[in-house]
Amino acid sequence: MAGSKTRSTYRCGECGWSTARWVGRCGECQAWGSVSEVAVTSAGPSRRTSAAPVTQAAVPIGQVSAERAVHHRSGVPELDRVLGGGLVPGAAVLLAGEPGVGKSTLLLEVAARTAAAHQRTLYVTGEESAAQVRLRADRTGGIHDQLYLAAETDLGAVLTHIEQVRPTTVVIDSVQTISASGVDGVPGGVTQVKEVAQALVRMAKSRDITVVMIGHVTKDGTIAGPRVLEHLVDVVLHFEGERNSRFRMLRAVKNRFGPVDEVGCFDLGPDGIRTVEDPTGIFVERHHGRVPGTCVAVSMEGRRPLLAEVQGLVTLSPAERPRRTTSGIDGSRLAMVLAVLQQHCGIRLHQHDVFASTVGGARLSDPGADLALAVALASAHFVSAPPAGVVALGEIGLSGELRRVRDLPQRLAEAARLGFALAVVPADPGTAQGVRRTGSERTVDGMRVIEVPDVGTALRALHLDQRTKHALEVVE
Repeated sequence: MAGSKTRSTYRCGECGWSTARWVGRCGECQAWGSVSEVAVTSAGPSRRTSAAPVTQAAVPIGQVSAERAVHHRSGVPELDRVLGGGLVPGAAVLLAGEPGVGKSTLLLEVAARTAAAHQRTLYVTGEESAAQVRLRADRTGGIHDQLYLAAETDLGAVLTHIEQVRPTTVVIDSVQTISASGVDGVPGGVTQVKEVAQALVRMAKSRDITVVMIGHVTKDGTIAGPRVLEHLVDVVLHFEGERNSRFRMLRAVKNRFGPVDEVGCFDLGPDGIRTVEDPTGIFVERHHGRVPGTCVAVSMEGRRPLLAEVQGLVTLSPAERPRRTTSGIDGSRLAMVLAVLQQHCGIRLHQHDVFASTVGGARLSDPGADLALAVALASAHFVSAPPAGVVALGEIGLSGELRRVRDLPQRLAEAARLGFALAVVPADPGTAQGVRRTGSERTVDGMRVIEVPDVGTALRALHLDQRTKHALEVVE
């Protein structure tokens, strides 16, 4: 039998991509200086693989019991919403996020709530000492008899703790700090992360234990380690939020047990992390009177409608090239809306500085917020406030038409529930030709809804057009 042979290859330390020769830039993740030489041992020619004994005979799929894959509540409603109902026994969950976003605080809260429900939970920390985790648990009220804590960085020791404690849920903080003895590479490297993740997933499947692992992210926001890590686990979650804001959002990127279009909202404070079931108050500022340059949009974050206030400021520019500054709004969307306002509405802002932002650090990537942005900019340009209690919904096309957005009934119902009195929405394509220049009206849950075919009609319905400007000049 031929012996094993050792050869050299080059592997990326960020994503695990391999190549036969050294390159300065990884061909997979495009990272510079991350490719290094590693030794790979390949076995010689082997005999034909023989049949191996099976541990359990194959049975018809209809005879397989699904009771072991039922969701169990974690005690954190917003996390259960994203997971599709809760944690599943035997599932492996990967939670990724930037440093300081609150991953450890969130999972300590999950571990404490699970332990409070009389389910034994093991929290393994590899980044902090046991005393540091205890201090955070004291601050957040996470002290329970069924919550066990271990500070370990060796995979064998972690598996031994699991054998001794026999928990129903295990939290690993984080998978990049755990190392497997006998495996080449440093902790956090491609080989080590892959081996540790495989061992934890095997343990979760064989013992019906829910394993939740914290994962680091790279500079561009992707999960650190090999791409196979995301394929090994059942659920991949992303925890995100701005550093200057307490608001946090949890999204599912992969979920074998539920939807991937749900979003969980949290508030990170000094006393821990709390769920936010109605985040509208964070993104909408309640003004005492009508304020020019503001309009409320209703965006969809997953299946949840969220109201966010859009603000605009338009001033004469002293420079040759006016400024276009955004916060929470895509700059390319702002440029497109400005071009449509100039071409189809006669609002010329090429000599003005334009600033557009959202309230509370909200990020609006939904095209349905285009009309709210146009209303806010027109209101700021004419120094005329839109009607009180108005929301604007609609995607703007390059020809100035308004396109209907998805889940429009849910958006209108949410705005009506929060007390808004007027909504401007795109007209149905089948009836757009018959819509009057001022729009057609209907009522939804006590809220007036004006259907308009284009941006110009929407501004006229809200009295934000050239006639408004002329009226203001006459008054002055």
